[in-house]
Amino acid sequence: MEENLMMNKAETTDTEFWSEEEYRKLPTLKGADPLELAREIARILDNKRGRDIKVLHVEDKTEIADYFVLCTANSNTHIKSLVGEVEYRLDLRGVDSHHVEGRDNGTWVIADYYHVIVHVFSREAREFYNLDKLYGDAPEAATEI
Repeated sequence: MEENLMMNKAETTDTEFWSEEEYRKLPTLKGADPLELAREIARILDNKRGRDIKVLHVEDKTEIADYFVLCTANSNTHIKSLVGEVEYRLDLRGVDSHHVEGRDNGTWVIADYYHVIVHVFSREAREFYNLDKLYGDAPEAATEI
């Protein structure tokens, strides 16, 4: 996941390098391929210090999405920050979430982007719900973060 630090500005959407104005000028993600959207979400989470980020290709395992993006946060505040950053950055690129659930519980927030569902957990919630094991036979997509 440290690869993004080695990319130059022209090759990355790393929020540490791109200002809001520059980020807004990037090509829209509206109508993007689900894998491209999942990879961008993973990059956003990585840039905000999300941990243990996985992009799982679950299209053959469930009808609700093509990809799950799983991420662990350090605290309740970090969960809200991560989800807020994903919403903000994707909005700048023309993508709105279908629905966000769990914002007030502080342990697990789900953001639904139709073909991509983002799960941001506390460490305890991720261990308890164990989606990693439940979808363990789903291939992990190369994220190129």
